[in-house]
Parts: sequence; C-alpha cells; structure tokens
Amino acid sequence: MSTLLPTLCRDCAHSFTDRPETQRCPVCGSVRLLSHPELNDLHIAHIDCDSFFATVEKRDNPELKNKPVVVGGRHRGVVAAACYIARIYGVRSAMPMQRALKLCPDLVVVPPSRGKYNEVGRQVRNLMFEATPLVEPLSIDEAFLDLSGTESLHGGSPARTLVRLIKRIENEIGITASVGLSYNKSLAKLASDLDKPKGFAIMGRGEALDYLTDKPVKMIFGVGAAMEKKLASDGIATIGQLRAFDKTDLMRTYGAIGARLYHFCRAEDKRQVTPESETKSISSETTLDENLHNFKELKDVLHPICEKISTRMKKANLVGWTVTLKVKTTGFRNITRSKQLPHPTQSAEALFDCSIALLEPLCDGRSYRLIGTGFSMLEDADKVTPEEPDLFNLAEQQKDQRSQKALEEIRKKYGGKAIVKGRLL
Repeated sequence: MSTLLPTLCRDCAHSFTDRPETQRCPVCGSVRLLSHPELNDLHIAHIDCDSFFATVEKRDNPELKNKPVVVGGRHRGVVAAACYIARIYGVRSAMPMQRALKLCPDLVVVPPSRGKYNEVGRQVRNLMFEATPLVEPLSIDEAFLDLSGTESLHGGSPARTLVRLIKRIENEIGITASVGLSYNKSLAKLASDLDKPKGFAIMGRGEALDYLTDKPVKMIFGVGAAMEKKLASDGIATIGQLRAFDKTDLMRTYGAIGARLYHFCRAEDKRQVTPESETKSISSETTLDENLHNFKELKDVLHPICEKISTRMKKANLVGWTVTLKVKTTGFRNITRSKQLPHPTQSAEALFDCSIALLEPLCDGRSYRLIGTGFSMLEDADKVTPEEPDLFNLAEQQKDQRSQKALEEIRKKYGGKAIVKGRLL
C-alpha cells in the first residue's frame, strides 16, 4: 500500500495528505500537485522570475505572446534575455545578437527598458517581503527567502505560502516565476532551475546526496571553466567523486574554493539568508556601435561612463578603493585590469584617470566591441577618514571641488545631460 504524503495544490493552495498517485486536487480539480515527504519541513527558497526581461515585454505587448522574443541591442549587442520560444531555436542569454538572428531569423528584438524592469522587480520584491522579512536579493529578478517561523503568520507551511506568493506575482504583476525549496541556499537555487518555466521543485535531505552524486562539478557555484578543467585533470568530473577527499586536501590543492567543494558535495551549506547584502561593486559598461582600437576614441567613451558611476556612488554614499577596467575584443574575449587607489573615492575624475591609465597599454592594435569600468572594495563614505589635502596643490583641489559641486547642482536641477565637460565636445 502506498505511503501517504503531504500534498499541496499549486493552483488553489489546498493542503492535504494523500497517496502520491493522486491525480487531482479534491477542492479545485487541478492536476498541478506537489507531493513530497519533507514538503512541510523545508523553509529556504530561491525564486527566479522566468526570462524576466522578455516576459515583461510580452506582458506589455500581447502581440509578442507566441513569438520568439529577445531583449537586447539589435546591431551590436548581445542577448540580455531570451523567451522560452526563442530558446527552442538555441538562442541563449549573453549570445551575440548576430548569431541569435542566424539561429532564428524570425526573432523579435526588443530594446531594453531598464527603468521598467527596475519597477517590476521592485513590485516583485515587495510581494516577497509580505511573505517574509528575510529576503536576500541576488539580482533584479531573483532572491533567496527564509520562511522559518512564518507558519502561524500565514496559516500554513512555507511551501503553501510560496504557492500563494507565486500566484500573486502572476495575477497582480503579470509575469511568472519558478521556485526551488530546500533546507539550504545552494540546493534551493539548484532546485529552482529544475522545472522552468512556472516550476516548483523540491530538494529534501532524503534525496540531495543521491541527486548530486553523478552531476558534473560545474554545477557547483564558483566552478568555472578553468576550475572544471583543473578538476578533470585530477580525475574529478562529478560531484560524487569529490567525497573521496577530506577538506584539508581539497583546500591545499584548490585553495579557498576547496572548502566549498567539500561542503557542497555533501549537500551542506550553512550560509544564512541575509536581507541586506552589501553592495560589492558599482560599475557600468557599454557595447560600442562599431569596433574601436584608437586610444583617444575609447577614452572619450569612458568619460560619460565614469560620470554615471560617480553619480551612483554619491547616491549610495559609497567610496571605492579599487578601479577595474573591462574591455571585450572583437573575438569576444573579456580582458580586465585593476588597480588599488591610494585613497578611497567616488570622484568621476579619479575613476577616469585611473581607467585610462589601465586602458592605454591595451591599445596595442587590438579592436574592442565593449568597454566599461567601475569601483569595488566599497565603503560607507561617512566612515572613511577624509583625504589629506595636498598643501602644494590646495588651491587647485579646492577649485576642482567647487567645479564638481557646481556641475552636480546643474545636473540635479536640469538633468544629467544639461552640461558636459569640454573633453566630451
């Protein structure tokens, strides 16, 4: 006789106990049922909106509903998001747009609307916070949630609360999302990718080890192509094979990531869901309208980027210790160069001066299709000791500060493009 399992209807959120072969919800008749022995015991979730940018565009333009749609720049850009119809043709995020159009000539390319996406992301986030205060955003369209202790508040298990949350996102905002539910963050994130789109996957303690055993090591967060190749050269291709090694050996061989390898292969992750994750960097980049190799031309593209980043830093009241320049060659190879500053800053001029110093050696004849820069190693501006003035250039520094303040006041009043510096003319 079949064991009775906790079961949940994904359409009406009715919770009941029944045999796993039960076909329909006894209340609404839906066939979308969740049955799992640990259904009512798991509380860590990862929610990921389905093809977020493309789904928002389809929501706002019903004529796109049954068409292959991507969001991105048509001429020179890359695919920022591809709907699930486009993915049938092999189109993927981060793919060069020209290649995507070859794979799917009927592709509808929609230019991105960042302000609109930010607003929809904020609406989704607000609904998440109504479910639990423990929400850790990972990006504009995904987050971890810890629903521990919310049973009495919402009158049901975390799984039931999540079903209701996903229905609200769909009904009130008009987009869909997928859920992964587990007992730690790593497994919840892994589960959210198992049943997309509009999925709800569960990874419990009773199945996690067996599930991971034959999976490739690249599934572990932080294992990129280089680490995967290094592990393969050492005879390690699957997560299960890592269990033969103790933590000390893995850390001695692979460094800090060795600890992550040790714990993940055993389905362990003690990280907490932290609602206010610190901003680690602020950067911006642009795909060029045409390939550039000339230092002066690339330098001119950089300056407005630095102004934009400086504005964001000031709004966030942050200063940065490190500048990182990024360029992408016409062969789609990413090159980054970094330099630590003598004193943390949020100045556009300091960022620009350091960025062009990093850029100049890279202008060796190679052509680039993308360029960007940014600050990292960020700190609260109020907690940093003010930079000691250079007594020999004090008058010049004060003049620069007055000039910068005047620029900011004019832009605040009349818009970011109201005034530009002479070097941009």
